[in-house]
Amino acid sequence: MAEKTSAATAEHYTWGDSCDGWHLLRSEGLSVIEERMPTGTEEERHRHQYARQMFYVLEGELSMELEGNTITLSKNEALEIAPGQAHQAMNCSEADVRFLVISSPPTRSANGLDRDPA
Repeated sequence: MAEKTSAATAEHYTWGDSCDGWHLLRSEGLSVIEERMPTGTEEERHRHQYARQMFYVLEGELSMELEGNTITLSKNEALEIAPGQAHQAMNCSEADVRFLVISSPPTRSANGLDRDPA
């Protein structure tokens, strides 16, 4: 049976320097995560061997370094990251940014183990 979900009801985790993530969908072939990054935070630059990702900004402004170029995404804008592309999400703005990270296949298994090594 289909069930609705939200950041209020989804599995929550923290990462990096006080960033938040909520697993809205965690299946064998698809992952949808809502994330929040406070101002001045960033993830480590990395790449995924198999996963194709889409970053979609819900509110705020997200800077994405992609293969040496920085692309700034505003509310309702998205960016696709192809498998093998080095990337790094950063919040260089003055406010929190909230966005979706959609991955196919998921970069982590249901038990949290990395299944898409660089």
